[in-house]
Amino acid sequence: MLTAAPRRRSTSRLGSFLAVAGLTTALGATGVLVAARRTVDTVQRVPAVEQVLSAPSGTVENYLLVGSDSRAEGDPNTGQTGDVTGSRSDTIMVLRTDPTGGPAALLSIPRDLYVNVPGRDGKTRINSAYNEGPSVLVQTVQQELGIPIHHFVEIDFSGFKDLVDALGGVQVCFLFPTRDLNTGLDIAAPGCYLLNGVQSLSYARSRHFEEFRDGEWREDPTSDLGRIKRQQDFVNRALQGAIDRIKVNPFAAGDLATAIGSALAVDESLDPIKAAASLRTAVSGGLQTYSLPVEGKTIDDKAVLILGDGADAVLDYFRGTSSTPPPIGS
Repeated sequence: MLTAAPRRRSTSRLGSFLAVAGLTTALGATGVLVAARRTVDTVQRVPAVEQVLSAPSGTVENYLLVGSDSRAEGDPNTGQTGDVTGSRSDTIMVLRTDPTGGPAALLSIPRDLYVNVPGRDGKTRINSAYNEGPSVLVQTVQQELGIPIHHFVEIDFSGFKDLVDALGGVQVCFLFPTRDLNTGLDIAAPGCYLLNGVQSLSYARSRHFEEFRDGEWREDPTSDLGRIKRQQDFVNRALQGAIDRIKVNPFAAGDLATAIGSALAVDESLDPIKAAASLRTAVSGGLQTYSLPVEGKTIDDKAVLILGDGADAVLDYFRGTSSTPPPIGS
């Protein structure tokens, strides 16, 4: 059972692929950039993906952020993962930055979005594109959604736990007793809790999110779309929390840098320190978060999602063809 954390200003921190931006920015500000560079030089590179990335446009710079999941559900008590064939993209997001200094924005792409995948006959869910490799996923996003992708960043969930622990945990507040029997999430009573790496992983993975309300367990009917909203909130607060933590305690950066270096993989052209410098202003006020408007359909006995009304307004912003952000909540 978890012990409720003291209520305080929300600085929840998620050890996510975005944390590297906050880390390297803060490290530079505290005068230990050399240490940051040593760590960054150990970050794994993803081969071949650079060949399918879009050329710089001058209007937007987009990062495709992928949480890869190369395991079975895993043991919720230990976080150990099982062996499965291949990898899959558990989380797909696009981080939009403005080279002229505008705000940053984050778009979540549902795993069940029905698309054409290069090299396959017929349509399928977008998360399966990653089974063919990162390059195919990048091509799918660019061709099907028209969003140029300039950089690729991946975090394996096996490294997720270490990142969260290096950040000191993630504070999450729950309005009701909450559980997910598949991932091991188990919150016995309402309150704010400081989740460790394994517990945070159970929360972030949750697709069968249940709350005990009015005398019975009720599962979130929005399923993966509800999980997207929870993850977006995590990412937004995590980035600010990571920056705040290191500014207050620069000496905490060492453990965080080590954890990030072992969990991340990026395209061969990405310099995380230079990227962090460009992201610093963009994310200082928080991320604007968006989800694609979608409609549920059953096609060939598969439950899938197709783009709905209003999708073009969101996509045009991330394509760089519109400089006007769509309304938050789109």
